[in-house]
Amino acid sequence: MPVEGPQYPVNLVLTGRRCLVVGGGSIARRKIEGLRACQALVHVVAPEVADGIKADAGVTWEERPYRSADVQGYRLVVTATDDPEVNAQVFRDADAAGVWVNSADDPANCSFTLPAVVRQGPVMVALSTGGHSPALATWLKAHVADQLGPEYEVLASLLSAERDAIRSAGGSTEGLDWQSALDSDMLDLIRTGQISAARERLKACLSSS
Repeated sequence: MPVEGPQYPVNLVLTGRRCLVVGGGSIARRKIEGLRACQALVHVVAPEVADGIKADAGVTWEERPYRSADVQGYRLVVTATDDPEVNAQVFRDADAAGVWVNSADDPANCSFTLPAVVRQGPVMVALSTGGHSPALATWLKAHVADQLGPEYEVLASLLSAERDAIRSAGGSTEGLDWQSALDSDMLDLIRTGQISAARERLKACLSSS
């Protein structure tokens, strides 16, 4: 079925998973970059594959037309062609094989859509319009990116390290006042380079829980 109704948000673990990209141009390259950022194993099939894609040591490729059997054995398939007939064929083949498929700017031939993403280390904000307006998602991404600076990566690191330390000591992280710590001046301290002070502020907030 094409994408319809509310969508279920999920973060997929693609490390070491085989993903197929059908298409070899600039749009395909952007999709490949997103998959490679998640350490997926990417294979490309297209009549012509751009030099930039060929130069990526983490990508395998074949210059030939798509064939129906190509979708077998992959976790995800992404189509990035300008041929609606190819997009539709890939969707039918992948759907029949039980493989999730996304077709760039072609929601009728998708079993999932891709959000616009802003990352700072492990912190990820995904923005989606459910395939209704990729332009709006991109616009929202630019606005969120202005707010999500590198200090959030440091903040996530401090929180993670403290959580691990509490667990290693046999304690429970449930019931601790993490929100109070986040509402404190931790971010301001990080922004001004006072990492040790931010760490102490976190400990103080948690110890008073």
